[in-house]
Amino acid sequence: MTDPTLALEIKKLIVEALALEDIAPEEIETSAPLFVEGLGLDSIDALELAMALEEKYGVTVGDDPDENQKIFFSVESLMGFVQKGS
Repeated sequence: MTDPTLALEIKKLIVEALALEDIAPEEIETSAPLFVEGLGLDSIDALELAMALEEKYGVTVGDDPDENQKIFFSVESLMGFVQKGS
C-alpha cells in the first residue's frame, strides 16, 4: 500500500534532514535502498533521520540493529514504519 503523498513527505524529510543538496526528493526511488548502494547513507545519517522522523511523526526507533536495518532500508520501509507507529 503505497501512499504517494506520504512517500513524497518522507523523501522531502530525508533531503532536508540530511541536507542533501545534490538530489531532489522526486529523484529518490521509493523502493531503492537508502544505505550503501542507493543514496549511500551511513549510520550518522540514520541517527539524524530517526530524530527527524520522531519529531515529524512521533515514531521512535528502537535499539535493535536488525530491526532498524529493515526500517531504514528504503522510503517504502520507512513509510510502513510511520504508518504502523502513527
